[in-house]
Amino acid sequence: MRRRLWLLGLGALPWLAACRGAGEREAAAAPAAPPDEVCIVAPTQAYDPASGLPPEAPRAVPEQARCPVCGMFPARHPRWAAQAIFDDGAVQYLDSPLSLFLYLQRVARYAPGRSEAQLRAVYVSDWAGGGWVALERAVFVAGSRQAGPMRAGNLPAFADAAQAREFARREGGRLMDAAALRRELPAELRALAPHRH
Repeated sequence: MRRRLWLLGLGALPWLAACRGAGEREAAAAPAAPPDEVCIVAPTQAYDPASGLPPEAPRAVPEQARCPVCGMFPARHPRWAAQAIFDDGAVQYLDSPLSLFLYLQRVARYAPGRSEAQLRAVYVSDWAGGGWVALERAVFVAGSRQAGPMRAGNLPAFADAAQAREFARREGGRLMDAAALRRELPAELRALAPHRH
């Protein structure tokens, strides 16, 4: 038995040497520093007329949907999810309001061939559990102690301003609307883009 294992080991030597040589060649050709960004495939998802929903209506987040900004799965964090729907009904799902605002700053980067002008509707999930709320009607809490899906600061969204105020009283933070956040994200959240830790 030992002899057979020893012979098998000898047979593997040329393969191991070839792999080692290839690894050394790759290491020599590799850049000195890691890339700043990683390519994540998170395509828009086409509108399904059989759903019975109007093209601009919010949809349930599919389990396999990926956030184009950070690569996370928005369905795993429904309290934080967001979605951007284009004029042809195609939708892009995002893992959090922070990712959504980063996305809105550079739509063409995250959805090649599309632009912000093509957006028909944008929704965020009501953190208090009230379903989807249109972005322009949502109230956000910036600077709270509540960590988002990336385990860092984020922008919990609320359909009701009273619930947002109560949340800010408990968790800290200040209330902001979508228009202010689109103009400029708070510095503590800008520092998280593009989700590098």
